[in-house]
Amino acid sequence: MRFLVILLLVLAVPLSAQQVPTSVAQMQLSFAPLVRAAAPAVVNIYAKIMAEPRRTPLQSDPFFERFFRDPFSERPRVQNSLGSGVILSEDGIVVSNYHVVGMATEIRVVLNDRREFSARVLLGDEEADLAILKIEAEEALPYLALRDSETVEVGELALAIGNPFGVGQTVSSGIVSGLARSRAGGGNSGLGYFIQTDAPINPGNSGGALIDMSGRLIGINTSILTRSGGSNGIGFAIPADLVRAFVEQARAGERVFGRPWAGISGQPVDADMAGPLGLDRPGGIIVSGLHPASPFAKAGLEVGDVIIEVDGQPVNTPAEMIYRMSVAGLGKVAEVTHLRDGVAARLSVALIAAPDEPSRDETVLGERTLLPGLTLVRVNPAVISELNLLLETEGVAVTDTGRFGRRVGLRVGDVILAINGVEITHPEEAAAVLAGQVRVIEMVVQRGAGRTILRFRV
Repeated sequence: MRFLVILLLVLAVPLSAQQVPTSVAQMQLSFAPLVRAAAPAVVNIYAKIMAEPRRTPLQSDPFFERFFRDPFSERPRVQNSLGSGVILSEDGIVVSNYHVVGMATEIRVVLNDRREFSARVLLGDEEADLAILKIEAEEALPYLALRDSETVEVGELALAIGNPFGVGQTVSSGIVSGLARSRAGGGNSGLGYFIQTDAPINPGNSGGALIDMSGRLIGINTSILTRSGGSNGIGFAIPADLVRAFVEQARAGERVFGRPWAGISGQPVDADMAGPLGLDRPGGIIVSGLHPASPFAKAGLEVGDVIIEVDGQPVNTPAEMIYRMSVAGLGKVAEVTHLRDGVAARLSVALIAAPDEPSRDETVLGERTLLPGLTLVRVNPAVISELNLLLETEGVAVTDTGRFGRRVGLRVGDVILAINGVEITHPEEAAAVLAGQVRVIEMVVQRGAGRTILRFRV
């Protein structure tokens, strides 16, 4: 009966929809030649990470720590991290994910032919989840060429190569499912711009290659969207263009990735906003705020303008705009198209790092103050960028809570506005109040878009 049903279904399909191989070449179609050429450039990475010992709240308390001290639990623990990487040059430049190697004390890179090399991190960035490594080899190494990821299209075939679950190098196939995706949980860092693929990506694939049918690298596999922990066909890869920008800065000797600063706040234009803004469809970013030092403001952009393109490429979210600025690189000039009163115009915007001016005047409170080790800085554009503060933030920010700061409710990124009724505009003013003989403190703190009052006795 089952055979009859299948036969009827087959007969019901029009002959024109069926395609039978008509030559030996078609019957022998395979990814094998492509994998044979690309696989040697994809490596396994083994990293050792020294993890801080876990401490209970009582162990962290100055009074109780002597009673709950455990010499064994206070020893640093060694954790092993497993991931993948891709060789990008014959002289040993390797790219992987930051979460694989970023905090490692020892890194081993194992090639497809089982050769092993120690590696060092040239440049890493936790926000972008990318790290550039260097291995030393006496001979030229196999590598993958970077493709211009702006030319990648939805529907293209793609292969993911990596080392899932530590079983050894594995290849999975799929297509490019989407572009300009924001990874779930990626926040508003400005780098939430990914290639989506349904090629299976599993733990251990992180840092591995996503290649096209010419064997060129189109992205670095970084994460999946899953509820079970396994692949559900929604994987994300960091585009090759951003990888290229990282490699350029690493070769220039940079240890920290230099990210262009926009100094603007805005939101995507939705369907309700499009018509009044002179757009025939939703798209672009409406500017709601501009920092006085913003390069966009200096180029002539105004609040209420709608940014629609950067360097000829459409932008629909702040993350997408910052991605395109990062790809262009510091020191370059971006051509920005915007709408004002329905009329399009173009501006040339200098891509600069967030200015570290005025001086942040970092101040660390001494041991004889009320909150020893508390580290404060004056807010400037660089601090706003580093701590992800609101664009209009002014005052004094917390960069380290010290020994007791968290116990009284302070967090890194808090902005102290006043202490015991004294307005705080400079770190030294806060230090002066906290060095006094008062024992009861009332602190007004800005946290995100809200304000809170911390009251405590010391």
